[in-house]
Amino acid sequence: MTITIIILVVIALWALWTYNTIITLKNQVSSAWSDIAVQLTRRHDLIIGLVKTNQARKNFEHTTLELTTLLRRAEDNNSPSSQEALEAKINQKLDKLILLQEAYPELKANNSFLELMKALADTEDKLQYARRYYNGSVKVYNTKLQQVPDNLIASLFRFKEAEFFEVASPDIRAAIKVKTDD
Repeated sequence: MTITIIILVVIALWALWTYNTIITLKNQVSSAWSDIAVQLTRRHDLIIGLVKTNQARKNFEHTTLELTTLLRRAEDNNSPSSQEALEAKINQKLDKLILLQEAYPELKANNSFLELMKALADTEDKLQYARRYYNGSVKVYNTKLQQVPDNLIASLFRFKEAEFFEVASPDIRAAIKVKTDD
């Protein structure tokens, strides 16, 4: 009888410890996604600044309008897979906008444009770090959900695996290269 009670207590303690560990990892994934959202918001704000700096260039009104529309859609998004698709489209439009620096020499002399470009390059580095941290957190969390016997607790409480923040296209995998002529 005493051995049975001890075994039940050990199993209950293990289940409690496993549940709490999974909750901790799930919260870490949520926090890491929040860090990505902060960097994306900063990135989007900087892009809007670049758009405003370049609005006088009529040849690029269509690109800036499309970019602004994509940025508004990205603000309301909260799924890693759909966010990646939007970011891919934003990167394509941003590449066109960055080419303005090559096509218009007066932009190279515009201090606010150059400062925005430098801030964007810095934000891209921070975003790349945030993506790596998020994906690392997702890996640890998903591994915990899949390991035996922890998967018993995970399935009992219906924990779902988290999505990785993948970047499908190899040209998008690298952070945007911003030319600042330093």
